[in-house]
Amino acid sequence: MKLGDTLIDDTFAEAFGMRYVRLVITAHDPYWLDAAVREATGYSASVIACDAETGLDRWLEPEQTPDGRIGVEVMAFGFSADALAKAIPNRVGQCVMTCPTTAVYNGMPDADERIPLGKHIRFFGDGYQKSRLLAGRRYWRVPVMDGEFLVEENLGVRKGVAGGNILIQAATLDTALAAARRGVAAVAEVPGAITPFPGGVARSGSKVGSRYKKLMASTADAYCPTLRGRVESKLHAGVNAVLEIVIDGANEATVGQAMAAALRASAGEGVIALSAGNYGGKLGKFHFHLHQLLQGAPSAPPHA
Repeated sequence: MKLGDTLIDDTFAEAFGMRYVRLVITAHDPYWLDAAVREATGYSASVIACDAETGLDRWLEPEQTPDGRIGVEVMAFGFSADALAKAIPNRVGQCVMTCPTTAVYNGMPDADERIPLGKHIRFFGDGYQKSRLLAGRRYWRVPVMDGEFLVEENLGVRKGVAGGNILIQAATLDTALAAARRGVAAVAEVPGAITPFPGGVARSGSKVGSRYKKLMASTADAYCPTLRGRVESKLHAGVNAVLEIVIDGANEATVGQAMAAALRASAGEGVIALSAGNYGGKLGKFHFHLHQLLQGAPSAPPHA
């Protein structure tokens, strides 16, 4: 199968079931909102070594937020609700409460499963914090030097899917970079999907295991151009740069839709092939076959 001049490998991406939360963050203006998002979503590329995989899902207009200010929805994925219960209060306390003018709300108040947020962070108020119950939802007002930090007591948790991916095999680095940016921009248009790596892109794709016993993952040598001839390469002829777009989403359909969008957007002149990473179908529950996605990508709900 081809998209224009770009070959689509007959393979699949292998993804995993995870838990996720949705944070609604608001702020006084775009500058401080952007500052909070950048800080809160830092160091979150992969749960191989990070406490969570996070990313910006969408921007919100004032009429879409609880306090009538501009805002965002940030999604954060972890292996379990317990893992998120450790990671997210830490991130919010260190990265959002510290940012001037911010407030944080539960983006999934109807979720059955919950983890504490303001319930923990409130103690920073040193006894001066105050709570208020509105429509069955409890909020905490923590005194800080620019006024108060308003944070909701709990966050809803749902099952999600993480690890959908595409591999861009290009003739040059410039071509790969441009294709990756097109692919990430396409994913950003799909509600409920995020790309957690820097700029949405991973240059250091990985395989399971290593010759060093303490490492659980190591470089994907089969896709490293500098190792062609030394390993069993999976590179197509003429490929000199490979970049990966990793996608997490609210459900299987959302990840499939995002992958299809990324494939279509990334294809183009100089992109020799588009592929995907998997583990032979032995580890991840969810398999996304590239040809099937392009023949009829599953549809996602308007806002997952």
